[in-house]
Amino acid sequence: MYKLISSKILELHSKQAPATGIGLFRIFYGLITLQEIIFLLYFNHLIFDPIPYIDVEFPMIPFFLCLWGLFAAFIVVGYRYQLAMICNYIIWIIFVNFTPMQRDFDGGFDLFMIGTGFFLLFMPGDRAFSIDNLRHKLSSPFTHYSAYPKPTVSALAYYLPVAICLGFLYFDSAIHKMFAEHWRNGLGTWLPATQPYYVSAIDMSSLLNNKLLQNILGYTILIFQFSFIFFFARRRLRIVYLAVGFGLHLGITLSFNIYPFGLGMLSFYTLLVPFKWWRYIGQLVIAKQPALTVFYDQLCPLCNRTVLILNHFDIFGRIDFKAAQEYAAHYPALESINNETLLADLYALDSAGRIYSGVDTYSRIFIKMGYLFPVGIILSLPGIHQFALKKYRSIADTRNRIPCSSACLIPQPMPDTTLYHRFFEGVATQKPNAFSRKLAKILIALLVLQLNSSIHYGLIYRLNADRSQNPISQASNAILMVSQTFLGITPHALYLHDHFAGYDHILAITYTDQNGAEHWLPFVNEQGRLLAPNWGRVHSMWANIAVTPNIDNKRLHKLIMKVTAFWGVNCGLNLDNAVFNIKLKKISAPSYWVHDQLHKNFISQWSTIGTVKWVDKQISFDLPGNINEL
Repeated sequence: MYKLISSKILELHSKQAPATGIGLFRIFYGLITLQEIIFLLYFNHLIFDPIPYIDVEFPMIPFFLCLWGLFAAFIVVGYRYQLAMICNYIIWIIFVNFTPMQRDFDGGFDLFMIGTGFFLLFMPGDRAFSIDNLRHKLSSPFTHYSAYPKPTVSALAYYLPVAICLGFLYFDSAIHKMFAEHWRNGLGTWLPATQPYYVSAIDMSSLLNNKLLQNILGYTILIFQFSFIFFFARRRLRIVYLAVGFGLHLGITLSFNIYPFGLGMLSFYTLLVPFKWWRYIGQLVIAKQPALTVFYDQLCPLCNRTVLILNHFDIFGRIDFKAAQEYAAHYPALESINNETLLADLYALDSAGRIYSGVDTYSRIFIKMGYLFPVGIILSLPGIHQFALKKYRSIADTRNRIPCSSACLIPQPMPDTTLYHRFFEGVATQKPNAFSRKLAKILIALLVLQLNSSIHYGLIYRLNADRSQNPISQASNAILMVSQTFLGITPHALYLHDHFAGYDHILAITYTDQNGAEHWLPFVNEQGRLLAPNWGRVHSMWANIAVTPNIDNKRLHKLIMKVTAFWGVNCGLNLDNAVFNIKLKKISAPSYWVHDQLHKNFISQWSTIGTVKWVDKQISFDLPGNINEL
């Protein structure tokens, strides 16, 4: 196996692929991280305060979340990519391990993002759609953008993250699924989609009520997950796995309220898109003929940098920038403008022969780019146009022009300090055989770490073997702690029989105002659905930790305290004057198919089982001693 992996690494490393998919993957990862940070800011007091708004233990949390958000924004735009990824990776680990995020508010999403972030440290995420790519060009301002080849990367940058982050995850998940009766019955997607706590606002009943369709989906997912790691890289099967996987995670994103996990998994499928598709898409979106030709002073450093910046954001290739000294004479429409006047401004010529100069040129550039059309319109508005013209003239009339030899037109490479360049281009180019051997050893080590998790939790734990005093088991636990913390390797046993077995009751919270009227908290509604924005990790807190088949009163009281304090304040309630009612209703989570089970769970009646009151910032509970017996 070692020789096979080593030879495959050499083969894939020698194969070059467009950097487009990697760039999009970086953008999606950054956006998902950014939305999660916004989510954490919104639920800051619920998640991080011991008692929301009353006992604020971490007052600096918003500051550090905003700092994290800055790094996430850098990842999205590709600015200082390596530094931003390192900081993001460290912050994920710190927040997961030193705050309540993992203990009470984790749904498996954080560890997945940590593992993904680890691989992005070694991926060429700055090669496409990035500010770093523009910075590289600006380091040689007199070099025309056409002199730079389209960025390419090693095919390894595509295959390795998919094989490890998706392939290992799927296979581990499939092992756990085989111990779940509803998955063996082909109802793996059906059962969680009939539970009110887990569904989104989209009613999927028409699909859930088709037993044959649900069986096909359930067994297809099992086959897909077991086989993915072995066949996804085969050229003829790649599109099949792309379509099935994309459909699977799009369905999770739309039908369940764990959308961050669904989006995170979906982002990986940009790496599974066939390379030739990116080339074909590029041919479709790039303009065949420029809509605007812009002439600039080739000897002006500011003009050259401006051209490089504008071209970088001209993603559809609709603007053609030409040096006035070399090309203006070839355009009869410019004959009436002498050379001195032509070099004093930025001139543009559209397909209809109309000439623009100065601020009007910028306005037409933005309009012709398409997606920046509003900027061009705003720039041409009265008042704004005059102000922009004044600023433009003050800059244009004081700019410097310098002589430029032919040597300065040659691209000067900017030092590349990314880990990808050091290991996958530096070392790999100099010593390819040694590189492939070392990387093969690393991959085998990762495989061993994943097998340790899969065997430990997927087989030994499921078979109820006695592991308490076993030295091998203790060593396995120690390894699991390290691999889980830094690589995100964790069991993927979500929504299995040990979660739903006995899940026959759910809880909700209402409050009674000063007038005696009862209202539902904007948390769980009359149907039993968790309302937006209480999705993602807040859903996990309530549906997976507070309310379980065997409710632990201590945990339940703690999380009821958090929910009532947080939403009570956000609803404008005076906690001392409000009475919170704890409601319960019976539901069913069968491992066999039942027609219209979702709506049956929706219409089940609620009963009030107790109350919760706040007095002088102290909470008191009037609840049954054992809710599980109700």
